Amino acid sequence: MSAALPPLRLDHLLSHYGYCSRRESRDWLRAGRVTVNGAPAKSPSDKADPLAVLVDGAPVECPRGILALLHKPAGCVCSHDSREGPSVYDLLPAQWLRRNPPVTTVGRLDKDTTGVLLITDLGALVQRWTSPKHKEPKIYEVTVDADLRPELIPLFAAGTLVLEDEDKPCLPAKLEILGPRTARLELVEGRYHQVKRMFASQGCTVTRLHRSRFGEFELGGLAPGQWRLVPVEGVPHLESVLHQ
Repeated sequence: MSAALPPLRLDHLLSHYGYCSRRESRDWLRAGRVTVNGAPAKSPSDKADPLAVLVDGAPVECPRGILALLHKPAGCVCSHDSREGPSVYDLLPAQWLRRNPPVTTVGRLDKDTTGVLLITDLGALVQRWTSPKHKEPKIYEVTVDADLRPELIPLFAAGTLVLEDEDKPCLPAKLEILGPRTARLELVEGRYHQVKRMFASQGCTVTRLHRSRFGEFELGGLAPGQWRLVPVEGVPHLESVLHQ
């Protein structure tokens, strides 16, 4: 049985999990849409364990927080700004965006880049996975427009490559050449357009970029545009972060 969660005021609970605003919560309770331990909820100021609450007959979704893995398709941006075009957030349940805080991507992928993208409303996870000190490994499948030279392998691994307009060298990266113009690259940092800029510095333009792995997470058969929830409970390092 799951451990109890800290009790929340019902108006806060409904707003926090994206059901309605705090102002609207009274109407939801009057309509009998919320029960606590099987009994109709009465006052927005009453407190309850989210695990004991049903909304429209269903348990609160992801009461401990959302963590989802999305197969980002090409053509979508990692932005809430509709002026930038179709967004990865268009692929997610609208209620996730109404949560407080709303879900966000862990880092970003370029519009034309595909692959593993983590989505969460847990700030502690975003901080952990984007912090340079944690050196979270990320694997990319790369296609370029010119033949790849074998000397790129030791160059990328040396930790001496300095990108244009930067003064700090990239951390060592593992490059595996798979074909004349295809490669697999493992990074432990996430600078702006880093993969494209690393290859561009050596005269190669990236024509296709796919992230196949982020830390321990892989797509596992997810089709482009599809997502799946990752259970927060039971994953050791996630638990340690969440309980800091």
